[in-house]
Amino acid sequence: MKIAIMVIRILLGLLFLAGGLSHIVNPKMPAMPGDAGIYIGLLIATRYMTIVGVLELIGGLLLLVGRFVPLGLTILAPIIVNIVLFGLLIAHSGIAVGLVCVALEAFLIWAYRLSFRGLFDAAPEVS
Repeated sequence: MKIAIMVIRILLGLLFLAGGLSHIVNPKMPAMPGDAGIYIGLLIATRYMTIVGVLELIGGLLLLVGRFVPLGLTILAPIIVNIVLFGLLIAHSGIAVGLVCVALEAFLIWAYRLSFRGLFDAAPEVS
């Protein structure tokens, strides 16, 4: 199981490291037709995708290094939600990548579930 966790952690880390670098180094994306192209154009023009790229880079590096993995998963979770929603609602052809990311993220969250148990305290203590 430890080998599967490591392999999936490295795969997801490499995926987001490459994605983050591509958003930072070359912020241009391939042209998309219709509303998807307008939406992506606005995100690129406002430098929103550069910030997303930095977050992807940080999350991917944390997964690759193997330190602070729950923090990396937490950083990447909203990005993955946006990838899935974009594929589901705007550009239907991109849903497969989002679903693969969801599966890998869900597996890693389950593997590191003890690190997330404090999120589910109904009455957390304040120090």
